[in-house]
Amino acid sequence: MTQPLSRRNFLKNSAVAATSAFVLPRFSIGSSANAGHKLNVACIGIGGMGHYAVSAAARDENLVALCDVDWRGKGERWDEGNPIDIANEHPDAKRFSDFREMLDDMGDKIDVVMVSTPDHTHFAATMAAMEKGKHVFVQKPLAHNIWQVRTLQKAMHEYGVTTVMGNQGHTFEGMRLIVEWYQAGILGDVEEVHCWTDRPRLPWFKEQETLSPKGQPVPDKLDWDLWQGPVKNRGYSSEYVPVLWRGWWDYGVGSLGDIGCHCLDAPFWALELGMPSKVDVELDEKPNGIYTPMSAHVIYHFPARGDKPPVKLHWYEGDQVPKEIAGVRDLPANGMLMIGSEETILSDDMRPRSPTLWPRERMSKYKDVLKKRPLPRVKGGPAEELFTALHGGAEPGSNFDYAAPLTEVVLLGGLAIRTGKNIEWDAEKMRITNNRKLNKLVKEPARKGWRYGEGLWT
Repeated sequence: MTQPLSRRNFLKNSAVAATSAFVLPRFSIGSSANAGHKLNVACIGIGGMGHYAVSAAARDENLVALCDVDWRGKGERWDEGNPIDIANEHPDAKRFSDFREMLDDMGDKIDVVMVSTPDHTHFAATMAAMEKGKHVFVQKPLAHNIWQVRTLQKAMHEYGVTTVMGNQGHTFEGMRLIVEWYQAGILGDVEEVHCWTDRPRLPWFKEQETLSPKGQPVPDKLDWDLWQGPVKNRGYSSEYVPVLWRGWWDYGVGSLGDIGCHCLDAPFWALELGMPSKVDVELDEKPNGIYTPMSAHVIYHFPARGDKPPVKLHWYEGDQVPKEIAGVRDLPANGMLMIGSEETILSDDMRPRSPTLWPRERMSKYKDVLKKRPLPRVKGGPAEELFTALHGGAEPGSNFDYAAPLTEVVLLGGLAIRTGKNIEWDAEKMRITNNRKLNKLVKEPARKGWRYGEGLWT
């Protein structure tokens, strides 16, 4: 095992990496020994979005373990899939409630760990797996605070594991088209980007009547202490579990955390944005620091990068989404506009499913250029991309060297929304310079038994 990098050197290297584009997979990482056998996969968090990870693992590899803290079945909780029904489809997979016990019990029988828990437990589950040398898939956003994403990036190199974040759009054809069109010079210079979502809205968010929900009896099949993980203990409420946790700042990162790793992905990659120097925020209501406001407008200021001009990236959520942007009306619920000196790209979804030049008639002018496909394509989503890499293929595009800086940008915007304060960011020192009190949110405290990664910074 290599010796840990010093904190100073890692911060410097991370800041440099954040200003670079990760356009092509750098190398093939899969062991030739993996080519002829299936990987043993464990999934942590199997309801809701976890169903994707479970399905991919069961279809392509050996699903050997399932871990969830909430084993309520049909009719006992609302979600996009309940753990009992999902687990019953895979009777040979051993069941656990505590991922720490799973890794202790089955560590030598697991190759890959897939994490699809709420945001506040992404870091602990992922670090616990990486410390045992497991390759990891983690749902977006990568973690809950900036120190955590920096630590996960550092851990990837320290433990020599293969990683991927579950921002599915990064594998899409449309993502590559946007990058290719920009690199071909069709857009000209880009100084303005707009991204938006109609969230926060039901069923993932709702306007809260109280910031201190009345305690309720803990459901028999839910381990409430494990669900809270690193966060301070509070009484159970159905206002948190299983879906509405996204809006509570202790557990989620609001609408930007929910959708930002999708919407901001294309401009972050294509324009090689790196880290913003400043983040401004406009809110319609006074922030309370406990639950997300129901609308927000964030303006990221990215400095010039080489011969690329500075960029203002606007993020809108809820009622702050304009009715018209740069002459484009009837905006979709989620989307992105990349406005160049020559042309504009419109992506009409949170993920780039079908990007187009705007107006669409402009596509015909570049039909010969648009036919070119210099970037490699990906078969399947990020889970399949990880499995392919471990069987000898190319490194996943949204590995932690890419996903950590992307998530850091999202989390900076989340901090601005959470506090209602503009932020000036020193990426190299990992510090907010204009309001030092906010630095306590760059690295949040964790309960005893849930602290990971400190040793990588010594």
